[in-house]
Formats: sequence, structure tokens, C-alpha cells
Amino acid sequence: MAQQYYSVDQVAELLDLHVRTVRGYVRDGRLKATRIGKQYRITREDLEAFTGGSAPSPSSSPSPAEPRAEVSGIVQIDGIDRDAASRLANALIATVNSPRLDVRLHVQTVYDEQRAALKVVILGGLEDTAELLKIIEALIGPSK
Repeated sequence: MAQQYYSVDQVAELLDLHVRTVRGYVRDGRLKATRIGKQYRITREDLEAFTGGSAPSPSSSPSPAEPRAEVSGIVQIDGIDRDAASRLANALIATVNSPRLDVRLHVQTVYDEQRAALKVVILGGLEDTAELLKIIEALIGPSK
């Protein structure tokens, strides 16, 4: 029988926990995991040992009763110098990674020195993305 593996994201969804919480359990050794490349994989047996019960099967797609929408977006901020771009990027990453917030967003930033432009790539839920866009607007000021 083939071994069943879960990603950290799948375990977080199954246990209704934040991904960072699951990663913390793995780092602390409370949840046994194997590192494959840059990602952790958790066996079904290890998840069952951690939860003390049987592990549910991960769903590959949301059930029809639970529709889910996600956003993939790129915000380009022109006319920003490297220092301001770095401060903005750090503020956004800190906001997304704040342990006080239950935000499920993936954010990456790229600064183009030649164009003096910062690109912010956002992947996540509608509400969380909308909140992050409001934060960006507040930090850079409204568009003209």
C-alpha cells in the first residue's frame, strides 16, 4: 500500500489551524515531518499519532456546499526609491506574518531598480487581499 503524504497546507486545513502553527509544530518536533526539497511532508501515520485519531483524507477541491474564491494579483507602485520600497515590502510581509492576525495570504515583492518600481504579488482570499490592498493604499497614499 502506498504511503499517503500531506503538505503543511493540507494539515493546516484538516486541523483548522494556521499554516504557521503547523510549521511551528514541525520545527518544535511535536509533529513528525520529512523535508523534501524546501517543503515538509507529513505521513498519515504521523498525523494520526499527532491527533490521537484517524486522519481524514484531504479534499482536492472544496465541496460544492463551500464555495471558495481566491485572488491572484499584482500591484505595481511606480516612482518609488529602493529604501521606500524596502520599507513598504517589510511592512507588508510583517503584516501578513503577524501572529495576531489570521491572514492566509502569500505575498512576494520585487523591486525594479531601472524603473524605480515595486511589484507586490498577492495570492489569497478575497477579504484578506482587500484588507492588504487598503493597507498598501494607506502606506503609499491614494492614486491620482
